[in-house]
Amino acid sequence: MNTQIKNLWPACIIFLAISITIEFFVRIFNVPSYLFPAPSIIINEAVHFKNLIISNSFVTGVEAILGFLLGSITGVGIAILFVHSKLLERSIYPYTIALQTVPVIAIAPLLIVWFGGGIITKVLISGLICFFPVTVNTVKGFRSINPEAFDFFYTLNASKKQIFVLLRFPSALPYIFSALRISATTSIIGAIVAEFTAPDKGLGSMILIASYRLETIRMFIGIFATAVLGGLFFVTVVLLEKLVIPWHKQR
Repeated sequence: MNTQIKNLWPACIIFLAISITIEFFVRIFNVPSYLFPAPSIIINEAVHFKNLIISNSFVTGVEAILGFLLGSITGVGIAILFVHSKLLERSIYPYTIALQTVPVIAIAPLLIVWFGGGIITKVLISGLICFFPVTVNTVKGFRSINPEAFDFFYTLNASKKQIFVLLRFPSALPYIFSALRISATTSIIGAIVAEFTAPDKGLGSMILIASYRLETIRMFIGIFATAVLGGLFFVTVVLLEKLVIPWHKQR
């Protein structure tokens, strides 16, 4: 934990230096707040509207968590099918790639027509973004096994189920968590994109409405809140990884 705190110092120093520089620049050149507000103004506004920020962050967080779980579980499940069936992989994998190449913002209106503008659509959009990296990395993890380990299990007459549970899955966990770290942040992106297409509540809706009203300060607050939320998601997955596979050294 002490090492992690030490690793954060350079980023914190850079953030403070940039904030102070912007503060002086805006004050010296009298930059209007609607163009680029000073950090102190953003902080004051955030404190004043903290309840609004917390409530919108909660909405976006719930959408992102559900989307993250949906995309990750589906991705691991599809990867398991691919590893155990070459026919399924050849049949489905091209469509998985094709789905990833289509921008989510283009699919969102169709999902709204099918499921409405509620939380289901937003969870699905967030899940779509999380799905692909988890699937690809998990398949790679399942297949990145030392052949000698397979030979050892075969000499013990282990069944396919035993090989999967005792060898494939544990060996693939570093790859799975690598994908989950990516999905943890992209799930927030998916939720924000969904809120842009169907604005109701959440940080995405707050940013969009603020842009219509030229409320630049509130837009900055929404952007920073999104970044903080994504950071919390990422750190949570990293801590979970250390609990599940403490023997694996992260790089």
